[in-house]
Amino acid sequence: MQLGRVRGTVVATIKSGGLEGVRFLIVQPLDKHQEPVGDPLVAADAVHMAAPGELVYVVGSREAAEAMPERFVPVDHAIVGIVDQVALSP
Repeated sequence: MQLGRVRGTVVATIKSGGLEGVRFLIVQPLDKHQEPVGDPLVAADAVHMAAPGELVYVVGSREAAEAMPERFVPVDHAIVGIVDQVALSP
């Protein structure tokens, strides 16, 4: 799982079967101090409620495809949780 912040939305007029109604969001990956790491990515919103500005958990690869309502759809990343709070251990 990767921590990230939703930065925006993607509009797709044509989608693969099984992805109808699924929102795609632009997510900036973050480190444990919530600093940007790497390039932004596009993730399918498996929780159906992530919005720009929210802190989220993203999974990739097969886990992303399995997180969707219809399993094994062609997605590389999926948002699987919205983060309420981050507490760093010493």
